[in-house]
Amino acid sequence: MSDVGGTGPDSTGIEAMTDEDVPPEYPGARPPDRLRTVDSAGLTIQVHEWGDEAAPAILLTHGGFDFARTFSVFAPLLADGGLRAVAWDQRGHGDSQHAPLYSWDADVRDAVAVLDSIGSDPIPILGHSKGGNLMLQLADACPHRVSYLVNFDGLPGNWAAPDVSDHERSRMREEEIRNWLDRRRRAADASRRPGTLSELARRRADMNPRLSFEWLRYLAGVGARRDPDGWRWKIDPTLRMGGFGPWRPDWALHRLSALGMPLLGIVGLQPEQMGMGVTPESIQAYLPPAARLVAFEDTGHFLHIEQPRRAADLVLEALR
Repeated sequence: MSDVGGTGPDSTGIEAMTDEDVPPEYPGARPPDRLRTVDSAGLTIQVHEWGDEAAPAILLTHGGFDFARTFSVFAPLLADGGLRAVAWDQRGHGDSQHAPLYSWDADVRDAVAVLDSIGSDPIPILGHSKGGNLMLQLADACPHRVSYLVNFDGLPGNWAAPDVSDHERSRMREEEIRNWLDRRRRAADASRRPGTLSELARRRADMNPRLSFEWLRYLAGVGARRDPDGWRWKIDPTLRMGGFGPWRPDWALHRLSALGMPLLGIVGLQPEQMGMGVTPESIQAYLPPAARLVAFEDTGHFLHIEQPRRAADLVLEALR
């Protein structure tokens, strides 16, 4: 979604609510049964829950540049299967508070804060994409909190990825420092480009090329806010790809085999812009003995959105 722009309306000149801008519905999608907030070191984190509050809990973790309501079809399927599905908007995403700066470790601490709000017993945790890598780190650091690990197309590939923090640290010349600070100042005053829900849906289609327009428009309706000049994605415009470091895929890759809890990994094999590029052949040798790996041949990176029923059935089967 390339929609960061300056402040103020764009050429659409949207001023009043029209039928086009009414948040849509989508078959199977349900709003959360409960909304609440969690404090994480002074930052407010928005939590969404589906299912009976007394049911066994599972923690759902969305990917980068996404939000908890991308689980709006998948989570109700888990709830109907007898689980309490708990998801949260990561800092700077959805309805959680924006932070002055972002880091991988801060995201993990937020996850622990949400876990603590559920209880102290170990529970299953599930992550998609960046969220999948976050949950791998959480499972490695706090194995006593995790009874089962589910990973949706977030298994680390054996490929080189620059660590942003190290990369910037190696270029700490005066000009580079000044340029980086200038960018941060400009981004602080930026806002995402407004539009109608249909326009936001078309922008999202670059990330989700196989989703129907109705699905995309629903995601825009729950992932954006209505401002006087149009709808805007609720994602901090200062966030950028690779800006969640320090983290490298090989750090997690070589820790996989030591994980003690059962693991279900699902990978989507259709190439997509946001995909991790992991195949069963590239990851199998790194998996722990208790792991099960499933490949969706006809599905892309956002498999819980593209194939929610199929993904939910696998999770429910594994947890039973």
